[in-house]
Amino acid sequence: MQNKGLIKLFAFLFGIVSIYQLSYTFITSKTESEASVYAANSIPSSEEDYVAKREALEARYLDSISKDPIFGYTSYEDAKKKELNKGLDLKGGINVTLQISVKDILKGLANNTKNPVFNKALADADAASTSSDDTYLNLFFDAFEAIKGDVNLASPDIFANKGLSDEINFQMTDDEVKPIIRRKIDESIVSAFEVLRERIDGFGVTQPNIQREGNSGRIVVELPGARDIARAQDLLSSTAQLEFWETYEPGNQSLIGFLIQANNELRSIVGETEEVEKEESEIDSLLSDVAQDSLDLSTESNPLIDKLQIPGPGFAIGVAALKDTAEIGSYLRLPQIRRLLPADVQFTKFLWERPSKDSEVAALYALKSNRENAPRISGDVVSDARDQFDQFNRPAVGMDMNVRGAKLWEKLTSEANLNNTGIAIVLDNKVYTAPGVSQVGGISGGSSEITGTFTVNETKDIANVLRAGKLPASAEIIDSFVVGPSLGQEAIDSGFMSFLIAMVFVLIWMIFYYGKAGVFADIALVFNILLIFGVLSSLGAVLTLPGIAGIVLTIGMSVDANVLIFERVKEELAKGKGKGQAVADGFSNALSSILDANITTGLTALILLVFGSGPIKGFATTLIIGILTSLFTAIFVTRLLVDWYLSGKGRSLDFSTAITKNLFKNLSIDFLSKRKVAYICSGILVAVGVFSLFTQGLDQGVDFVGGRNYQIRFINPVNPAEITSELTESLGSASAKTFGDANQIMVTTKYKVDVQGTEVDDEILDILYTSLQKYLPDGTTYEDFIPGGTNGDVGVLKYRKVGPTIADDIKKNALWAIIGSLAVVFLYILLRFRKWQFSLGAVAAVFHDVLIVLGIFSLTSQIMPFSMEIDQAFIAAILTVIGYSLNDTVVVFDRIREIVGEKGWRSGSNINLALNSTLSRTLNTSLTTLVVLLAIFVFGGESLRGFMFAMIVGVIVGTYSSVFIATPVMFDTLRKVITKAKPATA
Repeated sequence: MQNKGLIKLFAFLFGIVSIYQLSYTFITSKTESEASVYAANSIPSSEEDYVAKREALEARYLDSISKDPIFGYTSYEDAKKKELNKGLDLKGGINVTLQISVKDILKGLANNTKNPVFNKALADADAASTSSDDTYLNLFFDAFEAIKGDVNLASPDIFANKGLSDEINFQMTDDEVKPIIRRKIDESIVSAFEVLRERIDGFGVTQPNIQREGNSGRIVVELPGARDIARAQDLLSSTAQLEFWETYEPGNQSLIGFLIQANNELRSIVGETEEVEKEESEIDSLLSDVAQDSLDLSTESNPLIDKLQIPGPGFAIGVAALKDTAEIGSYLRLPQIRRLLPADVQFTKFLWERPSKDSEVAALYALKSNRENAPRISGDVVSDARDQFDQFNRPAVGMDMNVRGAKLWEKLTSEANLNNTGIAIVLDNKVYTAPGVSQVGGISGGSSEITGTFTVNETKDIANVLRAGKLPASAEIIDSFVVGPSLGQEAIDSGFMSFLIAMVFVLIWMIFYYGKAGVFADIALVFNILLIFGVLSSLGAVLTLPGIAGIVLTIGMSVDANVLIFERVKEELAKGKGKGQAVADGFSNALSSILDANITTGLTALILLVFGSGPIKGFATTLIIGILTSLFTAIFVTRLLVDWYLSGKGRSLDFSTAITKNLFKNLSIDFLSKRKVAYICSGILVAVGVFSLFTQGLDQGVDFVGGRNYQIRFINPVNPAEITSELTESLGSASAKTFGDANQIMVTTKYKVDVQGTEVDDEILDILYTSLQKYLPDGTTYEDFIPGGTNGDVGVLKYRKVGPTIADDIKKNALWAIIGSLAVVFLYILLRFRKWQFSLGAVAAVFHDVLIVLGIFSLTSQIMPFSMEIDQAFIAAILTVIGYSLNDTVVVFDRIREIVGEKGWRSGSNINLALNSTLSRTLNTSLTTLVVLLAIFVFGGESLRGFMFAMIVGVIVGTYSSVFIATPVMFDTLRKVITKAKPATA
């Protein structure tokens, strides 16, 4: 081997850099462990709020030593920024995909126009977006074009308005306006991105990640280690729409008279609705009796007044129970009720207060509005905000306004003092406070304060979002993934266990099979693992549980290159060559197969990286890095070690042991003669699988159909059928399945999946807590039950929400990923082997493998003791199976090409020779990979079992298909060429 010195230097530097990068992870882990021990020893475990106090003490300890030098080249604060990033499934936290509303941005650019054509185009775009993959903006343009008539985008009451007058005038055509609007939309999304980035920077988590998803208007935010999940969700989804409104004076008679009149009108409206419901319910006599009792108007003759106590405290118009606020709000929004408002209060805006955490009631405020429904002062006048304490030492938010805001504020407060009204400070349509003004002439200077029942963290977050500014449009959480920290630690433990077991088996197997040469392969393998983690750390990549699975899989596949090399060296030794020449020729002859096999696997991993999301990208990243480092260590590091050993006098290296020396030697199995039997067996398996797919289908997860799922753990075993029945009553549609141990379930529901806002998440968690409370230990609170709660042993460990829109996108990306991988590999094999028959054989084998895996999942989804849901991880497994199957097939094809090139086709006898000569490598690689996969399957955690099962089936079927499907299909389609080929002369 040439340039040994350069390779040694490169390997040495590569190793040192990897150790250096990983040292930061070691330092942070050691320091945090010391902080945990210190905190645990400082607080008695029996103390109230033990967990919260311990975490606070840990944080103070780490903060106090964060800048102290460690080993002379770093500090904890510095090391924390450079450590190996852990994903949510290993650290806990929240990952959300936010959809910035392009509709809101368009309405803002059009100055909230009342133009009927514009608003009809928006409505049509809304309808079209439910069944189209096109962007909302394109759908709007198409809808506008279809109905516009004589109206243009540059109409004065659409985009040629005062706000856009510098760029759009009424003489411009629609084609001239469209690129400007596209740019404005993009600028707004960039603005939203920056606003969210500033909020996240002030949130206080380490290693946050925020990125845009192309030009879709989607922003992905990941907050690893975030423990207060509700706080994080509020931070991300709140638009920070700050407004200042004037209230009415207490006991305003016009409003009180309106509420009484509205109540009387509602009697007839609610009565008519209930009569219709009663008639429909008479189908069943029992249900009819129940409905008759529940709809008796005598039990609730005042739909509004019985629920809303008037007048309310302070400047509030009324107060009601939290459970009734939604119903009261819906009454007050009815057009026939709004028409009852007297002329002096006809533009009134009704808003509820933001209730305190433990409150069961909320006050209703009536705010003075106008035709435009615009506030007196908007939040854009706020120049600074900070968390502080009010005069009663309660947490509050202080604000300063710019010059224009200060003038408006002075005028508003002066009028409020004069009229004996209050000033409602509203954030995201919730009244936070509504104080009166005692200072005659108003408050000058532009300073104000938001008070209420806040915690310190809440005031920090409110000040944070006000400083960052409001989002240019609403941000809907269309995909969220929440993992509690206790589940993250379990994932680390299970991942490490599977990694250790797989590593030990492969190391022992290589020594058992190849003797001293196996030791050198093991050294290269350990070095390879070091390099993988070093590269991950230096690139700032995120390590996830599927990522660990990718690394463990790399362990199984990385020995493949060494197996190929060692088998070729053994062949050269069998020809009577000297050790040095045999090693040189073995490495040289194996190179083509190694490169082809790893390139095909790498191509599928690249497609996973492009089309995958979240944890799947982590799996693809580690797989790609593992392929590259495996090539380097197998081809160069192993060669250096072998050459070094052979350079010593009297040293012998046989590349086998006494037990394995004659295994697979002189095999002469006629594989091609068995192809018809293989075709029949495979045809039956595929046919049964396809039949099951069409009749029974697949158990599709929320990734593909939308919905929410919750992983919930209890102390004792529970009956999933019983829980399904109970939750269906509350949620309408729900299913519970055992997930791993008998005390753990996965609940899936589509309840309000298309409703925006975090309120639904809170509502479902509350329903789950209430419905499942009898299965929980006595004294389990709601705070214990939710993710990141104080009790990590029971409750919701993680949950996932996927909106219908993003579910469609995931399905589309999955389909493109599979089609793309097949197309790319077909082309690569065609270029490499120059005959389409080779490509056809490889793709036929892949189709065969995928259909069998899908069929097995369809047939066994109801009987397996673990989750068989089809989700993104399953697609990753399918693509990996494709890569593995092709890896095996390409090695066989490469040997066929080599032997046929030397000896001719000879009616297929040389194809059998090639198959026999690669059988040792095929079985060796398959065995090590299978054992690795089994280790992950058994010890890698419940969430990976379905993923690993698909890969185990895929590896078994892929090994079979490379010999009995790919090669026979290639042979049968090349028969004429083979028949005409003349035997090579000696």
